[in-house]
Amino acid sequence: MRHWTIGLLAVAALATAGSAQKPNRAGPKPGIVRVRFVTSEGPILLALDTRHAPKTTANFLAYVDDGRFDGTDFYRASRQKSSPKLGFIQGGIRTDARRILPPFPLETTAMTGIKHLDATISMARGMTPASAGGNFFITIGPAPAMDARAGYPGYAAFGHVVGGMDVVKRILAKPTGGGMDAFKDQMILKRVTLVSARRLDGVAKPTGLPRAWLIKTRPDREK
Repeated sequence: MRHWTIGLLAVAALATAGSAQKPNRAGPKPGIVRVRFVTSEGPILLALDTRHAPKTTANFLAYVDDGRFDGTDFYRASRQKSSPKLGFIQGGIRTDARRILPPFPLETTAMTGIKHLDATISMARGMTPASAGGNFFITIGPAPAMDARAGYPGYAAFGHVVGGMDVVKRILAKPTGGGMDAFKDQMILKRVTLVSARRLDGVAKPTGLPRAWLIKTRPDREK
């Protein structure tokens, strides 16, 4: 079985220009917050389950409301060798310390009941269970190996893609190479920009913490 270790690491239709689908004006179900990604490959609409995964969604929405995802990218495409159209894509802040927020407790799939099915969004993390932060992944096809089981905490799934899976699949198909260890040959060679991430429901709650990545450094005037 493929080893799915991940490094440091949605219900309405798209409401964007050029989309043939119409937005659901009735709004989301209770406990669901929609977030729209604008990427260089097109829009992706997410539905986050705040009721079943409150800590994970609160963390993700803090990144969204602060604008911490804006200008980052999708950098990894992990394809199954036996079925290259299946796998996952990974995006977020990578290791940019200027954007990172404090870690939070891992909400396992055993706790939330949100399994890693097709089109699931989940938090990437390091070896330590509570190390998730500003990186996430989206599955293409089911990934039960990422669910919690006896002796293995798994990853924190917290919502689903409800629009734009065609975009997700295009990103998965991007040429890859480079990387080391679990990332070997999985780094997307031509960056897919995550232009912006915005919540569509509820009131934004910025953290008020410094947004150091927006500070422009001044060139040294002295030669």
